[in-house]
Amino acid sequence: MSLSAVSPSPTVSLSDGVEMPLIALGTWPMRGDEAARAVASALEIGYRHIDTAEAYENEEAVGQGLRASGVPRERVFVTTKFQRQWHSREGVRTACEGNLRRLGLEYIDLLLIHWPNPQQGRYVEAFEGLLALRETGKVRAVGVSNFKAHHLADLFARGLVPQVNQIQLDPYHRRPDLEALHRERGIVTEAWSPLGRAGAMLEDPAIAAIAERHGRTTGQVVLRWQLQHGFAAAPKSADPRRQRQNLDLSGFELDAAEMALLDGLDRPDQGMLDADVFGH
Repeated sequence: MSLSAVSPSPTVSLSDGVEMPLIALGTWPMRGDEAARAVASALEIGYRHIDTAEAYENEEAVGQGLRASGVPRERVFVTTKFQRQWHSREGVRTACEGNLRRLGLEYIDLLLIHWPNPQQGRYVEAFEGLLALRETGKVRAVGVSNFKAHHLADLFARGLVPQVNQIQLDPYHRRPDLEALHRERGIVTEAWSPLGRAGAMLEDPAIAAIAERHGRTTGQVVLRWQLQHGFAAAPKSADPRRQRQNLDLSGFELDAAEMALLDGLDRPDQGMLDADVFGH
């Protein structure tokens, strides 16, 4: 049984005027038919932003789900990413050709460098390749993922500014240095795994109390916190009911005290992925 549609996510204007919906469907680690069905159901519910990556090995299924949904291509914002073997000007072009072929699309809305992989020392060259690619019309917007402040500084030193940086970010994992730097430079902050990686955050008593006051789920409270900070977010779900909840964020607002409480939940996490040593 299909669920009723939800009002589309609000959008943010990227630095060149491209409009990006703030709530995306994250698709990791879905594969095959599960990924295709999840994308189709999300688009039927009202999502207009789908997030995938070469490394997820599901771009083909994402494209199938997009076409099965019947939603016109121009109404869907598609984000994808490429891996470290393509970190060169010409490599980025080859990577994009592969992304487009697997997705079955003529253009990509947002293409990201998935990880900086500083051991290679080629992410600046890769970003230069992204900018050249944007000029061809095959990509509408360009950005990075998992870049720390010092990685971004290397780009800034060459006069290069990504439009988006997709990072691990939630009330348990604050990134104040990046949040401030992004605001200063006009970079949109986007959260991957915005509901946490292990589920513990959604059982936090403080978040549960806020959710009860608003008659919402803890996941909706966390996503509302993201939106009120101006962050984009890509929650993953293959369950249509959960997809609907994750998009249905209008009709309530967190007050200043609730936002401050959520802001104060940050805690050290030794398991947080370090972009100086991890990457693909």
